[in-house]
Amino acid sequence: MTEVTVWYLQQTRPEQLKPAARPDAITVEEARVRQWRFNRFLYELVGAPWQWLDKLGWTEAQWRAYAEREQLRTWVAWVEGSPAGYYELEKCADGSVEICYFGLAEAFIGRGLGGYFLSRAIADAWDWDANRVTVNTCSLDHPSALGNYQSRGFELYHTEVEQRA
Repeated sequence: MTEVTVWYLQQTRPEQLKPAARPDAITVEEARVRQWRFNRFLYELVGAPWQWLDKLGWTEAQWRAYAEREQLRTWVAWVEGSPAGYYELEKCADGSVEICYFGLAEAFIGRGLGGYFLSRAIADAWDWDANRVTVNTCSLDHPSALGNYQSRGFELYHTEVEQRA
């Protein structure tokens, strides 16, 4: 068993966003045509180094039901014609928007893209008429993840310690 710390963060006002400057190399576009296979590809591309395992065993029907919902929107970062990362936003029943998945592909980590990319995710969440924006990260994630979230204005509101196999 591995002990994993999970941090839950939130912003309750758009003014809390502390945006990072946009690097020249990056463009971010919403994937407006919902394609579950694309979400699965991005999940595996970005999540493999960080042990994103929860959806690896999903069937095609489970992926379709998840990724092709109206409550889920996906954005992709592009650098030099390649997908450099992605984020998914989920509109919750209570009016909040959760950043469900966020990250850069391994080849693009350390190139100064993460702060701006997260700034875009947060701004897009607020632009979706959110009354609160939430995200969580854990001790299995990139060592800079928690710091990036806090640097962009997220505040910690809950911490849990879990045992994972």
